[in-house]
Amino acid sequence: MRRVIFGSISVLILAAVLLVWLSGAFRHGDLPARGIAPEAASDNPYKNEVKLTGYLIGEAPPGLPEVLRALNDKLKQDINATLELNYIAWDQLASRYSLLLESGENIDFIFAADWSFYTAEASRGAFMPLSKEMLRSYMPRHMALMPEEAFQATLVNGQSYMIPTAAQERKINLALFRKDIMAKAGLSEITAFSEIEPYLAEIKKSYPDMTPLNLDSQFDLSTPYGYLMAEQIGWPGAPFDSGDPSAQGIVGDMDRNSGELWSMVEEPMLSVQKNAARIMKDWYDKGYVNRNPFANQVRSKENFCYGKSGIAFGNSNDLVQVFTLCREKGIEVYPFPMLYPSGTTSQSSWLNNGVAISANSRHPERALQALDLIMQEPSYAYLAYYGIEGLNYTIESDGRIGLPEGVSAESNTYPPDASGFWFVNKELFPPMAVWTDSYAEMREQIDGYLKPTTYLGFLFNSGNVKTEIANLKSISIEYAQPIYIGAVEDVDTAFVRLAGQLKAAGIDKVKAEAEKQAAAFLQGKQ
Repeated sequence: MRRVIFGSISVLILAAVLLVWLSGAFRHGDLPARGIAPEAASDNPYKNEVKLTGYLIGEAPPGLPEVLRALNDKLKQDINATLELNYIAWDQLASRYSLLLESGENIDFIFAADWSFYTAEASRGAFMPLSKEMLRSYMPRHMALMPEEAFQATLVNGQSYMIPTAAQERKINLALFRKDIMAKAGLSEITAFSEIEPYLAEIKKSYPDMTPLNLDSQFDLSTPYGYLMAEQIGWPGAPFDSGDPSAQGIVGDMDRNSGELWSMVEEPMLSVQKNAARIMKDWYDKGYVNRNPFANQVRSKENFCYGKSGIAFGNSNDLVQVFTLCREKGIEVYPFPMLYPSGTTSQSSWLNNGVAISANSRHPERALQALDLIMQEPSYAYLAYYGIEGLNYTIESDGRIGLPEGVSAESNTYPPDASGFWFVNKELFPPMAVWTDSYAEMREQIDGYLKPTTYLGFLFNSGNVKTEIANLKSISIEYAQPIYIGAVEDVDTAFVRLAGQLKAAGIDKVKAEAEKQAAAFLQGKQ
């Protein structure tokens, strides 16, 4: 009898312990349950306050603390959640992005894009699968606006792992020149990037504190080289296999749309690269390029208006502040687009800016709800993109976005497009009153430059060749990146060495895999 009583007590104790554990597991998200969270099924889905951890790309603007407080006040009231934001610096993107997702750290959401390793990370399970049903439940605003083709573009092996923007990006890559220096160099316009030496030489001669090409270690490093390639062929901006602009890999001609793929060290890409490399070497030898971009973390666009860099590189969205700041300093800017030989450039894919839920997220449903507000609810989108009204921006009487009295582009602590919330619905925003004439004229021309291309939306699945792609990246750092900036003794010798190393690293295997997947992609478009 005593054993029966003790046995019953033991069972009751075990059951109680199990209930306590289950309660804590649900509360803290330790169970791998997905879909509708336990609290979402209750009468009050926001009963428990949660802290959401997010990662964006770039650098936090000085005014982020104030903006984040305002965002958190709104989120706390609407969905009982707060945000903790972290940033991955441009020069750490390639090395840190994947490691963060592998670390097991609780990350609720992270910026995702086709140029930011989306396919590779989705293929290895770093992101949470997202069904239409889940998105409709927790992101109704966004799903009401997002086209079906945008959702289809996110599929990797038939499954979506990211939330793309609801409207396709309308932007082009730009290089900004100073009109005063162009005039001194005898240039009234620029028709080819390969013909800008008079501009570079004038800076070297007359502006001792300015570096003609002051490149940083991440964004700028391969950009002038890319401009020189784009003049000759429809350079896609990055190899299809890795999506890394500074790596060697497999590419196609986005201008001719033939569908043919090549390794970057076989013809015709080898000749295209060598032509670009010879120009970069000439510029490097003449002192037009900073000696060690690998150690520089300051982008050219951040130095341009301050007289430290002769050219600023970026795109038509992230350079708007540069146009305005230069005008405040009395500098007129000449924008030069990166275009293919046909005078056009590829339309951005649906995956150019987006956000993913980490597979380690403890609160995926609440993260989706917060993103729905930030991406589509105007009061949230303005706050995330422009900052605090009256402090960072104002709405002018004509409806345009302006700057508060006493605030300039230089003193604004939360410049537009600088916070990393690039996935908000920019269609919600009117024009800005601070746009310069040259910027407004450039924006009017964008639609005429953009065209769909054969491989627009092609997502390479690296699962079968991830080791080889990692090897190609390592080889590129050591053997290709010095070529990009012109820091080699002999171009032909440098490419013989690079080609041999890439072949040993498995570039032929990567090409075979890319051709197989590209054929399936093209077949699916018919």
